[in-house]
Amino acid sequence: MASSGTRSVRERASELIVEGGFRLIQVLEKLIARYSLVGNSPFLPPERFSWIPAFEAEWKMIRSELDQVMTYRDDLPNFQDIQSDQATLTDDDRWKTFFFYGYGFKSEANCARCPRTARLLQGVPGMTTAFFSILAPHKRIPPHRGPWKGVLRYHLGLMVPEPAADCGIEVGGQVAHWQEGRSLVFDDSFEHSAWNDTDGTRVVLFMDVIRPLRAPGSWLNQAVIKAVALSPYVQDAKRRHLEWERRYAERHG
Repeated sequence: MASSGTRSVRERASELIVEGGFRLIQVLEKLIARYSLVGNSPFLPPERFSWIPAFEAEWKMIRSELDQVMTYRDDLPNFQDIQSDQATLTDDDRWKTFFFYGYGFKSEANCARCPRTARLLQGVPGMTTAFFSILAPHKRIPPHRGPWKGVLRYHLGLMVPEPAADCGIEVGGQVAHWQEGRSLVFDDSFEHSAWNDTDGTRVVLFMDVIRPLRAPGSWLNQAVIKAVALSPYVQDAKRRHLEWERRYAERHG
């Protein structure tokens, strides 16, 4: 009985820590929203971001490098193979990734495979994560939310199958559809889901960028993002990616 009681106390203590952390995040995200320089709507106007026109102007070049990547699509890692926490969203091989950057980690091998795309990415202020996100036909990603309001998500349409109406994303109750060569910017702290109900493959260039903020919100945001970069979650994803690179090099040289 004593051991059972001890476990119950420990379990409750763990629950309280989690609850306290969740409440703290809620408080901090309210501060982030207050100091945002780009508003707080689910989707944000692309014209608010000065670096976006360069990506739209060069989308066909990015697409040409993607086409080379897609020749070895079956060898690409599944999303959950790199970020293990994504297993709650996907557990099959129909959401593939090709990572360039992730919270301070640079995939030198993948950047070398797509050098012109990598150069564009280097010019994005506040870029934290970047990769090709590849959804197989009839793949759906269930509703979920991102972990932190201090970053915004960017999608550049690269391969968008027809009919476009059957391939889209819902953020905070608002629906949008990708277009090749066009951009979407959204706040993934709103609940969102995505779907590809077509017979073709959908690919976007996926980036997370630091939300433009006034001080002192920007100081808080930088501190949180630095902590995330050092977290076991990010370090585990880095290790998993390096393991994939090693296995790929062994197979293909």
